Amino acid sequence: MISVKNITRDFGTLQVLKGIDLDINRGEILSIVGPSGAGKTTLLQIIGTLDRATSGSVMYNGEDVMKYKDAQLAQFRNSHIGFVFQFHQLLPEFSVLENVAMPALIGGKKHSEAYARAKELIEYLGLGQRLDHRPSQLSGGERQRVAVARALVNNPSVILADEPSGSLDSHNRAELHQLFFDLRRDLGQTFVIVTHDESLAADTDRIVHMQDGRIVNISKNIVTR
Repeated sequence: MISVKNITRDFGTLQVLKGIDLDINRGEILSIVGPSGAGKTTLLQIIGTLDRATSGSVMYNGEDVMKYKDAQLAQFRNSHIGFVFQFHQLLPEFSVLENVAMPALIGGKKHSEAYARAKELIEYLGLGQRLDHRPSQLSGGERQRVAVARALVNNPSVILADEPSGSLDSHNRAELHQLFFDLRRDLGQTFVIVTHDESLAADTDRIVHMQDGRIVNISKNIVTR
């Protein structure tokens, strides 16, 4: 579904990515691990079209999206990619429902359609009683569930998650991890997750090990969830 070929990324004289090749399959939960400075987040941002590679290609279903102009790329990103960040990045002045609906509204969906889809996802994630709450009124685990709902609202091809459980306690971390597998089971969702969480990585289908801007190993797990 997604294929990155010979990706490099330079920042001045510093080469952060040094020729990355990686294929991501539909319905896969893939984790990217490695020490700080290995290039994990840079790779995730390039896969997510938030950054452009210095060289190489990023193919979605055979189409090199790095050839798109900025406006076309932004539209593609909104329609096809969902993001979950470590600190949820919810807008504090908006309700749960408004936060989740926002990417759909930005993408041009009708107000009624965007809000209906947002409500459906919020209820699916067990937060139906929190529709009108602000992020400050939610627990850390609830905020991350809202962030996941927001990532799903446009029915993306893939969800990219950067340390999604890094700010959570052990209970909420376990619930979030299980949620990813539930979403794969129920929606066929694809996930690419940058993580330092060994327990999450151990449960994913494949683990991509990075070091010094390169992939040094890809290991396959037997997932039982």
